[in-house]
Amino acid sequence: MNTVTRSQLAEAIYMQVGLSRNESAALLESVLERISAALQAGQAVKLSAFGTFSVRQKAQRIGRNPKTGVEVPITPRRVLSFRASQVLKARINGEAPDADGRDD
Repeated sequence: MNTVTRSQLAEAIYMQVGLSRNESAALLESVLERISAALQAGQAVKLSAFGTFSVRQKAQRIGRNPKTGVEVPITPRRVLSFRASQVLKARINGEAPDADGRDD
């Protein structure tokens, strides 16, 4: 399985948009920074025809050490979740997206 890297994304921006390589990399970093800042502030980030990133709070709970069976408290924390849009799911499965092309 191949992984798409930041440099590959910046190169794709360079090839398709026509900005310089440095400008393309700066644009990508700016977009990623804005997404990160919004998520850090607790806001959801919705990218049309792609999906929604959101942060949610998980409460403290009791877990078990699988090796010893000893109960261990798991501290409260914030977790990042991603919900793919119907358009993205259809593209991944090689299907035509819904006629209205809306995210649900």
